[in-house]
Amino acid sequence: NCRRMPTNDPLRNPFQYNDPLNNNDSSDEPVQPGHCTDSDSDVDSGSELGAAAHMLKRSADSSSTSSNPGPSLSSDDEIPEADEVIEVEEEDEEEEEEEEEDVGREPSNPTALSKVLDGVLTEEMLEEIEKTVESERTEKEKERESEVERSEVEKLCVECEDQVAAQHCHQCQERFCGACFHAQHRKGNRSKHTFTALTLNISLDSAPPTDSESNDTAEFDATREAEEEATNFTERAKYIPLRLSLDERKMLRLLEAALYVSEYTDRVDTRKLKNRGQLLHEQILNVCAILSGLVLSRDFRLGEKLVRSRDFKPYASFFQMVFELGRRHKIMNPEKMRSEYGRLMYLLQDSVSGEVQELLEFTCKRSIQTVHAFLAEKGALDLLDDPHLLYATRAVVPYGKNGPKSRADIRYEVELKERAVKHLSKKYSKSSRVTPEEILHCIYSIADNESFLASDRDCVDKMIAYLHKYFSAEEHEDEFSLSISSGTGGARLSHSHKRQFLYVLQSLTLWRDIANDMFKLWYLADEDLLSENKYRVVDTGQGLNRVQNSPRVAKAMQRLLANTQRRADGDWVGSSVIHLGDSNVPNALMFIDKYAQVARILNPIVTTLERLEALHSSDDKIGEYFDEQFGGVEKLRKTILSDFFRYAFDGSGADNFFDAGSCIDGRLTSAWNWCSQL
Repeated sequence: NCRRMPTNDPLRNPFQYNDPLNNNDSSDEPVQPGHCTDSDSDVDSGSELGAAAHMLKRSADSSSTSSNPGPSLSSDDEIPEADEVIEVEEEDEEEEEEEEEDVGREPSNPTALSKVLDGVLTEEMLEEIEKTVESERTEKEKERESEVERSEVEKLCVECEDQVAAQHCHQCQERFCGACFHAQHRKGNRSKHTFTALTLNISLDSAPPTDSESNDTAEFDATREAEEEATNFTERAKYIPLRLSLDERKMLRLLEAALYVSEYTDRVDTRKLKNRGQLLHEQILNVCAILSGLVLSRDFRLGEKLVRSRDFKPYASFFQMVFELGRRHKIMNPEKMRSEYGRLMYLLQDSVSGEVQELLEFTCKRSIQTVHAFLAEKGALDLLDDPHLLYATRAVVPYGKNGPKSRADIRYEVELKERAVKHLSKKYSKSSRVTPEEILHCIYSIADNESFLASDRDCVDKMIAYLHKYFSAEEHEDEFSLSISSGTGGARLSHSHKRQFLYVLQSLTLWRDIANDMFKLWYLADEDLLSENKYRVVDTGQGLNRVQNSPRVAKAMQRLLANTQRRADGDWVGSSVIHLGDSNVPNALMFIDKYAQVARILNPIVTTLERLEALHSSDDKIGEYFDEQFGGVEKLRKTILSDFFRYAFDGSGADNFFDAGSCIDGRLTSAWNWCSQL
């Protein structure tokens, strides 16, 4: 029981993980099996094991000074009387009874948090909490927020009130986005109105536009842009989270277990809570229950002390660390924590509110640890500018531009990647305060982002390549026409072949750009959800949902949409409305979760198209079926693609023009509808 495993092994733990609840170890030296350490600081004197170790140590010291081997009792030693032993036992029993009484005893001076937990929440207390929260916001901050809101409203389209205005009509004296201007000025006297094109200046403090984005006349070069995206690691690393270490993964399992059994959203987001007092009481009660459970599961003695004292502030760093691990893990693995992540974010969303934060006396929110932030702290940002980083983080995939790769090509890429990793870890560990293991950790974190792009972005690129290979905007075969008509086959849009081709191409291009910036959008969605923007619980037609404005994600999406529209061939087809913070897409969590499903829709289709030839040649009966029913593999592939391009983009997401159909959100909803009918 006295042996301890070493904690400074870089293979087990490249980062020296500090547990806020267990930070009293004064030595990390390994202990030989079967031996105790000599220093008293290595023994927990407050536990029964520690007391036994101290007794063994004292007996060993006394025996070492004696001439006779082994423990013995001299004649001069005094043997305690039986009465003395009974008195000591009675004192121990009295101490245990006092400890049991302390567990159930109320604090002498109950705090506001204790009163809320006990259900003693009066209107005066609620008003006092609100006044305290409001006093922290100065008048200058309120004026600045109102000015920002007015400036944002002036930039929006007067019709849809969602998209940035792009044209100013001289006769209407109003501003419109491109889609709304064409919709309102299609016929009649309005078709003769004149307009002035407005300069689009969509800025985001966290992501300033590059020189290529500010040049509206520049032609789109996919190869050049892909190379710039791959080599701009300095900007990308700001949104790439660090991999979780071994000890952090243990804490993650604790968090997932706590969230799995939690019923937080079922208890808080309900119609039963009639007023704000009941809501605040239910929020703080469930938040404290989860916080207490985390500490109790980690350390029973500390958890027992926390339940008795109801003082959560000393454990603030522990709570911040645990919740940050869950948020970081979700960004790097969008397919994980499907239900637990929603409970986690809604829990944190309530914990950062003014009333709950005032009662807890701390915030559960902590910034996500990214690769850029870690390297900046260690003074090793030069790593992100090293050209070898491109080879060290590149995802090794079995296919290339010209088809499947040979085994020799894959082996060469793997060896090249390993040499680049070793070179970087050796080079930058000498010139900075970072260790080779930490350099490897950062490199592998960036490589995880490359692997994500290979799985979620490349499928969209392949679908765009299939569209250009088998279809054309100018020419088409009658059998494989992409034209759709409203009311036919469930379609709610009417497009000619050329217009549908452009509509599909523009939609896929936008999905590709969103997948490329998915980590950044996850990061901004996290900031929006845990901001001071208040939400409201509304029945959106799909149950009760939290409707909240998401300005950071909205600006990033407007920027992506503007870039896609600038590169589009011809006019933009369909609506440009981005639903966010309304009944269609209530908050940033719903928005980012929807676009994380694009790869789940496209990857099965791409995999099927790629394996048709192998399936045709592997079985004579299946090959004969392909030839007789579809006219060969190429026609079968074209049949599948034409069905997808027609009916997965037919506007079946909703019933009207603005609420889906051809809007940005409705394009993805239509693809969902197509998948559900397979």
